[in-house]
Amino acid sequence: MMRLFVIHGTRAMASGKLPLNDLAGGAGRMDVLVRALMSSLLTSHGLRDDTEVILLLDGSPGPCRRIRFVGSELRGFHSEERAVAGKIATVIRNPIPPRGHWQEVTPGIYDGNGDLEMTLKEIEMPLIRLEADAPKLWIDGESSNEIPFQDDIAFVLGDDKPLDCSQGVPRSLGSSWLQGHSCITLCHFLLDEGFELYL
Repeated sequence: MMRLFVIHGTRAMASGKLPLNDLAGGAGRMDVLVRALMSSLLTSHGLRDDTEVILLLDGSPGPCRRIRFVGSELRGFHSEERAVAGKIATVIRNPIPPRGHWQEVTPGIYDGNGDLEMTLKEIEMPLIRLEADAPKLWIDGESSNEIPFQDDIAFVLGDDKPLDCSQGVPRSLGSSWLQGHSCITLCHFLLDEGFELYL
């Protein structure tokens, strides 16, 4: 079973020198994406090898850049925000690849060119669009961790701005608008514990 998280950074820098001391401002809220990336891939003592993440850096300069992180291939990925941001900084210093192509930068990290619409069209698994004002993702009742959710599944969420997207099935993790990294943690919990999902 593979889990994919697509995170749309509406203002995140797509190219140039990433200001590591100003991730929340000059980098276009890259801090939000870094926290989401860490919540997606890290456990207390390691990496999730069943999870991939696509960060969409949709701020200037240049076209939207996609960075794909493959948990089963990553090396040297640790729970320190500045170090994780440094991996993104390494990617965005390079020219953006041709649209639709992925180029490996380091093991488990791939650089690409493409926007949100293109990325979601490429996904060939159930796609959940996380929204607070939607039916709940899980079905009320006891979890059934003897029979965990067995299929591949993808989630799409935004940064600190509402997600401008109509693709995917809208589902909620509660009536409150939670931060993206918290939503990702809850998704992992529901899947890990075998809750029945309302797809």
